[in-house]
Amino acid sequence: MKIIDRYILTSYLKIFFSFFFILMFIFIIQIIWVFIDDLAGKEVDFEIIFKFLLFYSPKLLPLVIPLTVLLASIMTFGNLSEQYELAAIKSSGISLFRSMRSLLVVNIILCIGMFFIANSLIPYAEFKSYNLRKNLAKLKPALAITEGVFSDINNMNIKVERKYGPDNNLLEDIIIHQNNFNSRNTLVIKAESGELRSQDSSEILQLVLNNGKRYEEIESRSPNNKQVSPHTLVSFEKHVMNIDLREFNKVDFDDEKFSNTYRMQNISQLNFSIDSLSKNLVFRYNNFAKNFYARTGISNFGRNVRADNSFKDSVLYTNYNSHLKDFPRNKQLDVLNESLNLTNSHVQVLLNQKDNFFIKEKIVNLHKSNLYDKYALGFASLILFFVGAPLGAIIRKGGIGLPMVVSLILFLSYHFIGTFSRNAAEDGSIDALIGSIIPNAIMLPLGLYLIYRASSDKSIFNFDKISYPFRLFLKKISSIKFRLKK
Repeated sequence: MKIIDRYILTSYLKIFFSFFFILMFIFIIQIIWVFIDDLAGKEVDFEIIFKFLLFYSPKLLPLVIPLTVLLASIMTFGNLSEQYELAAIKSSGISLFRSMRSLLVVNIILCIGMFFIANSLIPYAEFKSYNLRKNLAKLKPALAITEGVFSDINNMNIKVERKYGPDNNLLEDIIIHQNNFNSRNTLVIKAESGELRSQDSSEILQLVLNNGKRYEEIESRSPNNKQVSPHTLVSFEKHVMNIDLREFNKVDFDDEKFSNTYRMQNISQLNFSIDSLSKNLVFRYNNFAKNFYARTGISNFGRNVRADNSFKDSVLYTNYNSHLKDFPRNKQLDVLNESLNLTNSHVQVLLNQKDNFFIKEKIVNLHKSNLYDKYALGFASLILFFVGAPLGAIIRKGGIGLPMVVSLILFLSYHFIGTFSRNAAEDGSIDALIGSIIPNAIMLPLGLYLIYRASSDKSIFNFDKISYPFRLFLKKISSIKFRLKK
């Protein structure tokens, strides 16, 4: 390796690793802030918190690595240009692209590493962090009761509309569903307000309910009894429920039974899942189409229908445009109402099935987007390097001032474009492959254009050429005003 390559590579790596650790620290702090509700107040060991952060950190690499590459490349070549070192390099006969050779090799290796990280490390980290979060949610379930959604506690589902009070132990508008040993919902309790009471040394959580009703279905002993099941309905002013927390406090953090999300899968697993889901979706489409077609009765119109006996006996007709006229007037309104109700029913079935198919299509698209993102992530670092290195040579500014502002603007644009395109791919507006490559497809031509401008020692835009028509127009106006004054 030549001295100049070693010098540029050393400068680049110093900046790269410095910003990598700074950005990772910032994003980890952001993780703690986002998941503070899952960690605070649950008396978990520091080891568990460290595992949670460790397993979640690899999922930050798709954000941290491209941003670090962009920052490091802009600042490296910005420093070289600001100190006229790049001008000296060019004067010695070394082109800009040649000076990027050592960094190009490093970023190609980084791209290959990012592909393996996206394919192996990130799915494994997702698997570990997801299961750890599920286990953390079991600790102190009273603290896990969330407003507006049902929370599982033992064999009960509890929903509250509002939590308030100094310790969020006062509840408002409570609904409780309790399952029996057969996992059937036989007990429903609804109360206007309630309070959670517990002691630090006790493993019993006391739920005090105020002003509510308790409905319980009494199961019949005879399984073949088709009569309406007996039930009890009780109104109460105060009702106390004791919830045993001993099973929840015995949480095994090594329990890993959740392994079916698309983020946990590598390329081969995603290909298998996409193939299975797509075939299942096509089968559902065909099955629904056949059933719906049969349900509409359209197939009956392909056969001759015998006229009503009150009209022409034993005469077959095929002209269905005048079919309504074959009925008496007092029957025509009934036929129209029946047809309208049947049509509305079919339309409602289609609307409901449309939402169902949309969800299933979105699941397939999520798998496809995650698959293509693994390839796109591998090229992201190299493409952003092609953008950052010539841009640093053009702006000729080092340090953390202007280069940081420019790199953040470029990266946010890249990130937002990627977010919007992936969202469009998820709901089927665009193909999943296009949604994954759009950010790289936009940045690559920009990078090639910047390399061309920097190699020619030109600015990003030729402002003189752009402003020439405006200057010519203003010059003509000024000459006209001068003539009028004369």
